[in-house]
Amino acid sequence: MTADHRPSAREAIALVADGFRELDCPIRGSERDGPLGWPGYDASRARAAERTGETESVVCGTASIKGASDAEGVRAVLIAFEFGYLGGSLGERTGDRLEAAFACAREHRLPVVPLIATGGSRMQEGMLALTQLQRVARQSALTREAGLPQVAVVRDPTTGGGWATLGAGADVVLALPGAQVGFAGSRVRPPDADPSAYTAEAQVAAGSADAVVPSEGLRETLGRWLRLLTTPSAEPAPVPRPLGAAGLPASGWDAVQRARSPERPRAAHYLDDYFTHRVTISGDRCGGTDPDGVLCGFGERDGRTIAYAAQTGTATRPAGYRTATRLIRLAERLGIPVLTLVDTPGAANDAEAERQGAGAAIAELFGVVAAARTPVTTLVIGEGGSGGALALAAPGRTWATPDSYFSVIAPEQAARILKRPPSEIESTAEQLRIRPQDLAELGVIRTDVG
Repeated sequence: MTADHRPSAREAIALVADGFRELDCPIRGSERDGPLGWPGYDASRARAAERTGETESVVCGTASIKGASDAEGVRAVLIAFEFGYLGGSLGERTGDRLEAAFACAREHRLPVVPLIATGGSRMQEGMLALTQLQRVARQSALTREAGLPQVAVVRDPTTGGGWATLGAGADVVLALPGAQVGFAGSRVRPPDADPSAYTAEAQVAAGSADAVVPSEGLRETLGRWLRLLTTPSAEPAPVPRPLGAAGLPASGWDAVQRARSPERPRAAHYLDDYFTHRVTISGDRCGGTDPDGVLCGFGERDGRTIAYAAQTGTATRPAGYRTATRLIRLAERLGIPVLTLVDTPGAANDAEAERQGAGAAIAELFGVVAAARTPVTTLVIGEGGSGGALALAAPGRTWATPDSYFSVIAPEQAARILKRPPSEIESTAEQLRIRPQDLAELGVIRTDVG
């Protein structure tokens, strides 16, 4: 999607949905040249209407979104921006339409899908235009409190308040390739600003968007996301079956070696075995990602949606903990059970991790898991390294595979702290009682099948 041909609002709707029915939106009385009396404003709006066939910068309505692999579509409220109408800018009338769209979503219990292409707030309406962002933010918050998902699609361009409210504030953010995305538009950035920082790809890399999706795959991706996010369940996630060694470890050090074996199944193996299909969220919405440390998303198992946060066997970084926190909060709000897979030697403890707020990120995850009203199921599939692993474990609903261990600290570090020689690492591992059978005897993990 390039600036040479920016799809109109209705073309964007047709790309992802069928059976669009436009909402009857309120029509605000019009003062001469708008609320500020801006000379020529009426003429600008008239030219925009003639050029686009629209009477405002957004088109709102309901439609069915169905991927090719879905048995049936999901009805949703669509908010499509018309960039050809004064740059898709927000004014008072735009705010009227957006408020009506969110109210419709709450009344009919429908998810909201903004298809955004906007340059920001409308200058010809001054601060009255800018305050529409507060109005939009309130409507979005009310819809969030109602337990309804919001999945945004950011088109080219998505800048200013439209990005900072409907875009970046959505539960899931999908972006079209090469789209200009950022709070600062191209005409107001510093002259030496790197343009590559204001792209869809850069927002995904920074953790502010979840995925870049080509236009030809957008309907399928959007349909799958909506189906998963609109299928609540009160039942806990079933415990995954062990995929590795069957017999229990003979000693503490044996447990450590088995958990650290490169041949042991990792998170991706468990997720592929557990789910029919799955989609991923990416980023902590604070400028960070940890794709090599934690896999987060939603998947389908036996017709049910289950959220997952799975450590991959590496040291977990602060962004990984924050992304898991974001996932669990979203799952709880939507009434979706959560599965966590524990597998980390521990939290990343380098200087950069401290600068990124490791302690605060872990503390927040501990609190979210402890207070979760949606059921959380945990399986330890490898290394359970101290608090960096325990933060993701559900109190009272944690199981462990035979090729895993869980410890207050790694045996090597314990020996070092106790000033023991390396020759006593194995005996220290035994004293720590970190084998699955030890953990079961201590009451740390459960032994039933769920």
